[in-house]
Amino acid sequence: MNYVNLAPKIFRLKLLILDMDGVLSEGGIFITSSGENFRRFDVKDGLGLVVLRSLNIKTAIISGKRSEVVYRRAEELKFDYIVQGQPKKIPSYEQLLEENGFKDENAGFIGDDLIDIDIMKRVGFSAVPCDAHPAARGEADYVCRKKGGQGAIREITDLIIAFRTAVFGAIDYIPKDLI
Repeated sequence: MNYVNLAPKIFRLKLLILDMDGVLSEGGIFITSSGENFRRFDVKDGLGLVVLRSLNIKTAIISGKRSEVVYRRAEELKFDYIVQGQPKKIPSYEQLLEENGFKDENAGFIGDDLIDIDIMKRVGFSAVPCDAHPAARGEADYVCRKKGGQGAIREITDLIIAFRTAVFGAIDYIPKDLI
C-alpha cells in the first residue's frame, strides 16, 4: 500500500467512479435456471453515495459486465453515469472526464481487480475493498477494512465526507432534506 496524504486528493474530487462486481456488490452472481441473475447490495453503501451528491460530487459506474440488476440499482441511487459492458474501461473514463471538463486529479475510482488498475493509476484518488486482488491493493491510495458489497463503499464515502466537511460524526453530515 502506498502511504499518501489523502486530504489534497479528496479535496479535488468532483467525480467518484465505481466498478460494480466486488465493489458495490459482493462479486458473486446468482443465476437462476431461467437465466435471471441476482446480486446483493449493502444499503449503507447506498446512503453514503446519496450523501456525496450534497457535496456536488458526481457518481458513475463503469462495469465490464452488462446487467439489468446493476442498471436498476444505479438508477435507484441516482448515479449520474452508468456505463456497462466495457471491460476496457479507459475509453469510458476519458469520455466522462471530457464531458464534464474534469482532469484526472478530479476523479476518484474504486475498483477491485486487474482490469481496474489502468484507471487507478490515472485518477487523483483510488481505493479498493480489503478483498481486492493484491495487484489492485498495491495501486490504491486507500485500502478499506471492509469487503466489496459489505460496507467498503460506505467506508470510503464516510472518509470523503469527513475530509470535505470536517465533520466526523456521521449523523451530523446527513443533509437535512434526507432525514
